[in-house]
Amino acid sequence: MTRRRVEVVPYQSEWKNLFEKERQLLANIFKPLVVDIHHIGSTSVRGLSAKPIIDILLAADKLAEVEEATPQIEAAGYEAKGENGIPGRRYFQKSDEDGVRKVHLHAYEKDNPELHRHLVFRDYLREHPNEANRYAEVKEKAAKKFEYDIESYIAEKSPIVKELEQKALQWNPSPPYN
Repeated sequence: MTRRRVEVVPYQSEWKNLFEKERQLLANIFKPLVVDIHHIGSTSVRGLSAKPIIDILLAADKLAEVEEATPQIEAAGYEAKGENGIPGRRYFQKSDEDGVRKVHLHAYEKDNPELHRHLVFRDYLREHPNEANRYAEVKEKAAKKFEYDIESYIAEKSPIVKELEQKALQWNPSPPYN
């Protein structure tokens, strides 16, 4: 088994275009249903260093809609992973022809509090570039320290993620979906 390399790279302007391509693909799969599709994670914050994997948040009225669409999502190149450790989520990942992960898709029902947590974290970093820079420094150091150990990388950056999440939730405590 090949170990996944932890790589954090400077912000790439094409990440926005890659998200938009996937957003359109997913919107077509769910048509005529109305789903909200958001670019989240570090690749969604201009100027923020990130692992070059596009994170997408999909909000559906019911998880059953996501489950019914799973065969089409898989036909579009995604691998379904079920909840993958987070109750109330449907998780998918997409890799390129070399097996390198390119997209993570997190799907929730519109009333799930995880939606707000993801969106407010993104928005907080977009509005607070000094905090985004602090976060980038921690991620870059952790990636160098744990180049082939994703679990240790995640553990190393966990304290700043929790700190920034708390600041973000204080900054905007109102969930967008009610």
